[in-house]
Amino acid sequence: MDDGLNLLNIILLAIAVGVFLKLRSVLGRRTGHERPPYDPYSGEAGGNDKVVTLPKRPRAEGESGQRTVDAAGDPFAGETDRYRWHGIAEQGSALANGLDAILGADRYFDADSFISGARAAYEMIVTAYAEGDRETLKPLLSDDVYRSFEAAMNERDAKGLKVEQSFIGIEKAALSAATLDGSRARITLSFRSTLTSCTKNSDGVVIEGDPVTIREVTDLWTFERDVKSRDPNWKLVATGASD
Repeated sequence: MDDGLNLLNIILLAIAVGVFLKLRSVLGRRTGHERPPYDPYSGEAGGNDKVVTLPKRPRAEGESGQRTVDAAGDPFAGETDRYRWHGIAEQGSALANGLDAILGADRYFDADSFISGARAAYEMIVTAYAEGDRETLKPLLSDDVYRSFEAAMNERDAKGLKVEQSFIGIEKAALSAATLDGSRARITLSFRSTLTSCTKNSDGVVIEGDPVTIREVTDLWTFERDVKSRDPNWKLVATGASD
């Protein structure tokens, strides 16, 4: 029986040696020259061509991209933030404070994008009103403003009048006021635009305006949006003449 156990032990030992040799041939041996494991937090790519370098922060206008080191060796000394509403509102003004309040309630608010959108909305509204295009006007106006516009268009239609207009362009669009009342953000802009416009009766006779003379028009429009709403669109809530 002892002979049987010894023979079994020898067979098991042979199998273990064979498995070890097989693993060694597959996995290899450490020689001390292997590439260390890549540490994604080390800041080094380690020659890995699949590591993508993240883009750097865009430089502000006039920024050199290098920090100035002061005598104490502090690379952040003397650094100042670029004014948020540069070219839009004077620092410390009521307009700037209003824009700050809106940004505080809506972190995605961007004044430059808002002005660009307001310019596009202004041209669309002016053109749609002249053409009597109620479908275009309705989503751009508050209910009160839409009813006012619609009443004027209905009266025009009842008299058989037609407006012929050619919108030339916006010469200037500037913010003049900004407020936040609860969740209701309101921004007022002053527009200066040029166009040709005339009104004709049912016989095609011009009764107001001039179809060829370019006029300069100044308007003061106020847009509003609920910053808690998922709807990102601003609507025209008030119109008036600008000085």
